[in-house]
Amino acid sequence: MTPRVSVVMPFLNAERFLPEAVESVFAQTYQGWELLLVDDGSSDRSTELARHYAKCMPARVHYLDHPGHKNRGISASRNLGIRQARGAYIAFLDADDVWPLTKLEQQVPILDAHPEVDLVYGTALVWYSWSEAPHEATRDYIPEMGMPLEQVTPALLLLTRTLRRQALSPSPSNILVRRAAILDAGLFEEQFRGMHEDQAFLAKLCLRSRVFVSGNCWQKYRQHEDSCMARGTVGGHRRAARGRYLKWLRVYLAEQGRRDSEVWRIVEEQLRPYGLMPRLRSRARQSSERRHD
Repeated sequence: MTPRVSVVMPFLNAERFLPEAVESVFAQTYQGWELLLVDDGSSDRSTELARHYAKCMPARVHYLDHPGHKNRGISASRNLGIRQARGAYIAFLDADDVWPLTKLEQQVPILDAHPEVDLVYGTALVWYSWSEAPHEATRDYIPEMGMPLEQVTPALLLLTRTLRRQALSPSPSNILVRRAAILDAGLFEEQFRGMHEDQAFLAKLCLRSRVFVSGNCWQKYRQHEDSCMARGTVGGHRRAARGRYLKWLRVYLAEQGRRDSEVWRIVEEQLRPYGLMPRLRSRARQSSERRHD
């Protein structure tokens, strides 16, 4: 039977955590899923592990990689999974995160009951205690959402609040989204290979969707030193990555004819500390001129 939910799991050298992530999909109380394991050019045993899962459950688990086993980045890997997905709903799970047992069982009925909603997400456990180190045992917490809970909300509110850092942006491992909405929005931006690739994707969805935010916890968000966010923090790249995202968003808004929107004004406000405004105006004009040629 055609699955209702396609779970897209990109991975790169993830042998340390991949089995636990995969097992959390297998353990779901909702069983109408398929799992697409997308290898982004791994050189460790995670390729072997993923192929083994696909061999053992060929009707439900599928192994994918890029031509030549190349490393194309997380956005391109998610897009490969989306293009191969058969489900009407898409869920993402990063290979170092874990789902609670009832994640899909609770999310699917919400999208079923609200055809006007394209995206549903909930809270996440910021997860330190997985390591079992004594000093990490009490560090787990669930942050405040900053959004109205248990109701349908214009997704534009999520975008404006996350831009102003008044609300948390949901991670891909938390969301369930209609595949048709993803295709309409234009998939992930492949120029973002690491940080802020999720926010660029969500921004595209938020300009054309409604969202349902739940108070249920639907993700264990593993904290470890090899994560993209941790490496960006240690390397001092987070501020520059946010600047690139805001710069991209301003050009994208111009291309979408949203110069007079509240989002446009917020992006300009957020960009001022980065000193990127003059160049962005030039690029936006160039983009507009190319469209009219």
